[in-house]
Amino acid sequence: MSGFKKVVGVAVCLFIIIHAQAQQIPPAISLKQLLNQVEQKAPTLITDSAAILIKRAQATETKSNWLPNLRLNYQADIGTNNNVAGPYFGFGIIPSNSRGVRTESNATATGANLGIAALDWEVYNFGSYGAQNKVASSDIKVEQNQFAQSKYQLQAYTIGSYLQLTRLQDYLAIQQRNIKRNEEINRSIRSLAKSGVRPGVDTSIAEAELSKARLNYIELNNQLKQVQLQLSAISGLPYATIIPDTSAETNLISQNAPSAVADTVNHPLINYYRSVYQNSLQREDMVRKQYNPKILLEAAAWGRGSSVDANDNFNSVGSGFDFQRGNYLVGVGISYNLFDLRRKQLKLRTQKTETDYAQKKLDEQKQMLAISANQASVELTTAQQRLQEIPNQLKAANAGYRQKLSLYRSGLTDIIELNAALSILYRAETDYAQARYAYVNALFQKAITENQVTALLNTLK
Repeated sequence: MSGFKKVVGVAVCLFIIIHAQAQQIPPAISLKQLLNQVEQKAPTLITDSAAILIKRAQATETKSNWLPNLRLNYQADIGTNNNVAGPYFGFGIIPSNSRGVRTESNATATGANLGIAALDWEVYNFGSYGAQNKVASSDIKVEQNQFAQSKYQLQAYTIGSYLQLTRLQDYLAIQQRNIKRNEEINRSIRSLAKSGVRPGVDTSIAEAELSKARLNYIELNNQLKQVQLQLSAISGLPYATIIPDTSAETNLISQNAPSAVADTVNHPLINYYRSVYQNSLQREDMVRKQYNPKILLEAAAWGRGSSVDANDNFNSVGSGFDFQRGNYLVGVGISYNLFDLRRKQLKLRTQKTETDYAQKKLDEQKQMLAISANQASVELTTAQQRLQEIPNQLKAANAGYRQKLSLYRSGLTDIIELNAALSILYRAETDYAQARYAYVNALFQKAITENQVTALLNTLK
């Protein structure tokens, strides 16, 4: 009975230890989960989304350009009332005096007041308002497409970094196996050296190889943490919790590459440059229309009082502060500056140059995207061929190492040949991991170039 209790106690302790260790290891995060987190938390996307709000506010401001001006003015004045005949240009500092010319100067103070409500409204300008609003809407579209492009580029960066994590994780697993093999060799050499079958120098060589394997593991682990830190900066997740799901890589390799039709026409990069081109065309139209004639509605109503009566009597100053006369004026006018013809030609020539540049930039991006798509297809084909051949190398290298280890233990070969076989096996394993990474990376690069990332992600469980 006591023996049964001991067995149960040991089992319970083992369960607690295993459970505690399982809690300490964070679960793997899928690529979809990481991309969703980046989309919500990336600082650059948050900034770019705020820029869209600025453009929308500016568009709302532009829509209010059609509003009229309605100015209310009132003044009460004390001063003299003398005038002389003769024209002059008003400089903005010469006060108005509308009384007729007297035979002699009179320095008696007079009082006067004036209240005016004036309206001026550019009621029609032959499409200038509409062109301004179209440019403002186009500015929003450019900003939105720039945001979409930034999000797509950040998505591509996240995918690349995630795949780097899977590769480094595979390298770490390979390095762990390499360490175990070196430890196994080291134990065998120590046993053979003690029995005098092998010289002591073999022990030193084996320990040096073991130490080298451990140092490589430390360096690979550092590289993995650096990539985790980079992903942490854009996802907001603690870096230690960003553990890639290696099953996704295996699933993509085991299934055939998806044959989705390339959608480069609606690629975020092309959409951005297309919107820049369209924006420049809208600005051309605005330039043509902003120098059109302007039809104006003018209206004013005003009241006025003065201490000088109709008979030219200078009454008390206070009597001039009551409204004594009222007037109104309504009119429709048209305004056009003939020299605007030249201004329009010059500005339109500049804007057409910008449009031509935007068109060339759009064509350039289309051509570069087409070239990138062809390169991605070639790289994917090469990666498939490499992945098919690599297992043969790995199988042969593993068999060669086992044979050399058996021969070494039997005293039929030396430590140099054994280490050479071990290096060949290590290289074959790393080549296989690199081939897996190259295939999946080529698969995603092709999807990124052809705007099929979502379709490829949907194939992952």
